[in-house]
Amino acid sequence: MAVLIAAAEAGSLSAASRRLGMPLTTVSRKVAQLEAMLKTQLLNRSSRRLALTETGRNFVAAGKRILEELEAAEREAAGEYSAPKGELVITAPMVFGRMHLLPVIADFLKLHPAIDIRLVQADGRLNLLEDRVDLALRIGALGDSSLIATRLGATRYVVCASPAYLKARGKPRTPRELGAHDCITFAGVAAPESWSFPMGRRHGAVRVHSRLVVNTAEASIDAAIAGLGITRALSYQIADTIGSGRLVTLLETFEPEPWPVHLVYAGGRLVPAKLRAFLDFAAPRLKAVLARAAPARAKAPRRAT
Repeated sequence: MAVLIAAAEAGSLSAASRRLGMPLTTVSRKVAQLEAMLKTQLLNRSSRRLALTETGRNFVAAGKRILEELEAAEREAAGEYSAPKGELVITAPMVFGRMHLLPVIADFLKLHPAIDIRLVQADGRLNLLEDRVDLALRIGALGDSSLIATRLGATRYVVCASPAYLKARGKPRTPRELGAHDCITFAGVAAPESWSFPMGRRHGAVRVHSRLVVNTAEASIDAAIAGLGITRALSYQIADTIGSGRLVTLLETFEPEPWPVHLVYAGGRLVPAKLRAFLDFAAPRLKAVLARAAPARAKAPRRAT
């Protein structure tokens, strides 16, 4: 079952052979034996790539669940649920992971020499079960699921610029006035030609002139600090620069509703001691980080003009 799953995930028997450290002939034989035992074809093989049959897809999905339950049983038998030890896989957005989660992880590892951590920084959401992730830090609304969530706080999407830029070009009072300014757009979250703002009970697009378009939040913030224009960022990303006076927030009364921040993990009968230890250690520290990073909101948003 594990060999079949490895072959399906890797896309070929040879890739599965390399991943498993197993001879190719052994991989091929084990898959053939499984098909013979089940009396059905699980893989469609070609010279370039293999693909699962419909029966194979169903079998692999069930096999993953079975192997996860077996792995959990082995961990429990080995004492992972009684003492904090083993590897902990954590995922978080790129910037938050680097700026705020990594320092917490570093302090945690100093206290727990029997725990190893693998931090996966990705702005896309990983599937905790399929990607074998123990804990995820997520920004934004949570969908309905069986995941257990611990709320840490919230973050806001704010408009900001350097004092030098504002001294030279003036301070916009409404989103519409951004059209007369130089803007810096992080292409991952906004379009270069328009930014969205609350307009009553809905959101509306405001035309902007993006003199610079970048593909990371760090680059947009660095460009704003350098005085190239006005940008948008999440409050936790610019907390230090606001505190030091390198950036100034703008249009506070037009901010969208804050986005919640949670730690989420898969529900189950037991929580591994390593995960419980990290939650107890990290949650209060991350709550404090978000509380410090959240700028005061002046008023409820009004219609953009």
